[in-house]
Amino acid sequence: MLALSDLKALPGSIDDTAEEVTRQGGRGIAVQCDHTREDEVAALFDRVDREHGRLDLLVNNARGGHESFNGVFEAPFWEHPLSNWDTMFDRGVRNHLVASRCAAPMLVRQKKGLIVTTTFWDRGRYLRGSLFYDLAKASMTRLAFGMAHELKPHGVASLAVSPGWMRTEFVLAGHKTDEARWQEKPELARTESPRYLGRAVAALAADPAVMDKTGEVLRVADLARAYGVTDIDGRQVEAFEM
Repeated sequence: MLALSDLKALPGSIDDTAEEVTRQGGRGIAVQCDHTREDEVAALFDRVDREHGRLDLLVNNARGGHESFNGVFEAPFWEHPLSNWDTMFDRGVRNHLVASRCAAPMLVRQKKGLIVTTTFWDRGRYLRGSLFYDLAKASMTRLAFGMAHELKPHGVASLAVSPGWMRTEFVLAGHKTDEARWQEKPELARTESPRYLGRAVAALAADPAVMDKTGEVLRVADLARAYGVTDIDGRQVEAFEM
């Protein structure tokens, strides 16, 4: 993915991200954690518990897939390498399960909280040309649904949230542009910033009636309308469908 995007290293860092969170009014704390390592994930949640004594929200978004991506978006499943399965499931879906297992005891203890698992809206659709991706996203949706059933008696909500086409660093690099100049690329007109998703998740976490939605698959575009959320450019970006 780096080579395809003409990048020598991944853009940004955990320190950059933490500093941006602080600039936006929060308190960003950079912690290095390999989400494929159960011991490192457990240590992270132990630290949260030790230093803060509570957990309000877990967003499962550490996914795999870029490691094995070969630039082919659409191909029959028998032509996609099996390495895509390993990255999307063993270093994708599994990451979400590992983090949720570590978070659940804290949430159950305090009898409130929210787990959001990012996915892709696939209701009645097939993500043509990428069977492994389709299966991975469906698994994430089912994971959120199953956890909702087991957490509901404890007052904890679990949801799957589907953003649209986000202007991540990789997307911008792949189109030879940046956040300051992306509007010069007509093909990116339907994209949304990552903060559009963040604002929708923040609205869910602040909703006292979020338990009414537990187990559902929700699109960021629909949440934006329901909660009055806009993207950083003031738009309510319409849902992106493949």
